[in-house]
Amino acid sequence: MGVCLGTQIKAGLNSKHVRADAKDLSSSSSRKDLSGPINKVSEVVVPQTPQSEGEILQSSNLKNFSLIELTAATRNFRKDTVLGESGFGSVFKGWIDDHSLSAAKPGTGIVVAVKRIDQDSFQGHQDWLARHGMSMTHEPSLEGEVNYLGQLSHPHLVKLIGYCFEEKDRLLVYEFMPRGSLENHLFMRGSYFQPLSWGLRLKVALGAAKGLAFLHSAETKVIYRDFKTSNVLLDSNYNAKLADLGLAKDGPTRDKSHVSTRVTGTYGYAAPEYLATGNLSAKSDVFSFGVVLLEMLSGRRAVDKNRASGQQNLVEWAKPYIANKSKLLRVLDNRLEGQYAIDEAYKVATLSLRCLATDSKLRPSMDEVVRDLEQLQVPHVNQNRSVNASRGRRKSADDFTRGRIITASVSPLSHDVANTRP
Repeated sequence: MGVCLGTQIKAGLNSKHVRADAKDLSSSSSRKDLSGPINKVSEVVVPQTPQSEGEILQSSNLKNFSLIELTAATRNFRKDTVLGESGFGSVFKGWIDDHSLSAAKPGTGIVVAVKRIDQDSFQGHQDWLARHGMSMTHEPSLEGEVNYLGQLSHPHLVKLIGYCFEEKDRLLVYEFMPRGSLENHLFMRGSYFQPLSWGLRLKVALGAAKGLAFLHSAETKVIYRDFKTSNVLLDSNYNAKLADLGLAKDGPTRDKSHVSTRVTGTYGYAAPEYLATGNLSAKSDVFSFGVVLLEMLSGRRAVDKNRASGQQNLVEWAKPYIANKSKLLRVLDNRLEGQYAIDEAYKVATLSLRCLATDSKLRPSMDEVVRDLEQLQVPHVNQNRSVNASRGRRKSADDFTRGRIITASVSPLSHDVANTRP
């Protein structure tokens, strides 16, 4: 029973108080599902010296769940509670008491996501990669997940609530993100995942950018290393939070510009200099952000083997077009139906292009990306507007959030765009 992993891991972070910006917080958080921000000002003391996993867990204020508790919380890990699959195993929906954090009856207390690690997790992850057409070396670290999410707190990082390490059983308990991943909203078909409006997509992009900027900050100095749409989760108000920091790496110290490490990640998102040399820096994350921003603009996956030759790699195909305003429409989803200002779309495309610069020195910092996206935010993302009121508009996530379709007056400055699927 209890913590039994003997692996030594390094904290490798500065011994400072890491604070989240209170201004980033949403005013509509929910106490029952923990889908909103957790603390108005989050503070965490990061250890200065390397520690064992047991020491990190003891100092992280995480709840040490028993296997019996989590079995009860997930109704014995029933199939109908499965939320999805991760690189380590299945993720289940569970319920815990909002005071004691003990198992609660379904439908009561706090909703949580319980990740149950397969015993043969690394082999399972390689199988998962193979099923998704990826072959890049990818070595997720459970220790890294506990180390970073267990000690860092920010409105745009998914909150790690607790863990269970008993003999061969490994489980992690997170706050529940009711709207799932950005990947699902961009690419999944079906009535549940409705296309995101232009305003919501900009909101999600800004939230994710703030999460990365926090990780890159001088106090934290963490490189995400696996930023992609499946790792951006959405709460009930479409606030974006970064999940799965299993590949995160401590950033360079002193006057060093990068850290050298084995190449890991996901094809289509990794920066070219990292692939070529193993030299990792914060600008590697910036490149990945540019890829995701391009996915949000185009409605296409970063890598799609089902597309025609020459269009399978999104960045390679789209770069020549997003650099020219007159050709930008070739990249934007053809079902957008003109429900956006071309000048604004071009600004987003230009930001994506800057993030995708081959020379990492030419890429902006995530702080710069945040500032640019803040200037592009739609004031009222729940207000759907159409450039042409006489034309039928596709339903967007905003419509389903409000429970009805809104017919608005024609506006030449319309911002909301119904995103489409590939």
